[in-house]
Amino acid sequence: MTTQTALRAASAVGTADRFATEVLAGLSAKPKQLPAKYFYDLAGSALFERITQLPEYYPTRCELALLRDNAPAIASLFPPSCALFEFGAGSSKKARILLGAAATVEAYVPVDISGDFLQQDAAQLRRDFPRLAVQPVIADFTVGFEVPPPLARLPRVGFFPGSTIGNFEHHEAVRFLRHAGETLGEGAVLVIGVDLIKDVSVLCRAYNDAEGVTAKFNLNLLARINRELGTNFDLAAFEHHACYNRDRNRIEMHLASVKRQKVRVNGKTINFRLGETIHTENSYKYTIESFQALAQGAGWRPVKVWSDGLFSVHAIRWTDSG
Repeated sequence: MTTQTALRAASAVGTADRFATEVLAGLSAKPKQLPAKYFYDLAGSALFERITQLPEYYPTRCELALLRDNAPAIASLFPPSCALFEFGAGSSKKARILLGAAATVEAYVPVDISGDFLQQDAAQLRRDFPRLAVQPVIADFTVGFEVPPPLARLPRVGFFPGSTIGNFEHHEAVRFLRHAGETLGEGAVLVIGVDLIKDVSVLCRAYNDAEGVTAKFNLNLLARINRELGTNFDLAAFEHHACYNRDRNRIEMHLASVKRQKVRVNGKTINFRLGETIHTENSYKYTIESFQALAQGAGWRPVKVWSDGLFSVHAIRWTDSG
């Protein structure tokens, strides 16, 4: 239980090929789009950490406060000698709150597609929690992954903070929740952060910060494609757009072309019209009731919810083993 290196799950094999395939498919689609999961390379993860500290970006502050205020109650739901699996881990800042409150956690398993960032954070966590087995898994958590063999005997708890569930289309959210339930096992608890529907001005400020960090985060996706796929995106020829779609209760992020241009991607020419956008991310907002209905449709039973009116943290239990 003291493995010091991250496991590269079977689902992570061929990640580079899948990245190239999904980028080309998304840019060839009408309208153009790119998967939000590819924001989080090392540079993107660092930019997102800066976003979470911005005055306009309320979700992280709200969720941290909810976790701190309710950590003992949340930890009371964990079984003895368990493994805490964090899906799409990034920084362990929020997991640390639960690890500090839950003496029953024997192992922490951060699962993320960004291997470099995952390793850096895991190394610091081992120093801060020397008695905790920290076993990172480099994998695309949205498609399922193998549990590290040393942890197979432990009961499991899931953690999915940050309202990342809002980045999924509803059918994708159901699919993820079912994957998570199958990974964690019958009766397991999942603690999940969910952003709430609120005043549109609050939402728009959160995704259009005055410092422009969210814009850099959005544009870094093109920089990553340039770095890893050898494409020739001119970042100065695109600008960040974020707006609220009232009909679908979601923030939409786009990269808009400021001129007519051509980009070469894996030997194929992609044409852009003036004003044409690449849809890079959705962030769906829920009511407490609408999220609980979604979770129930995916095989989970609501257990408890904590909310400050802006954000919510849910505990749900997996009941569908079929």
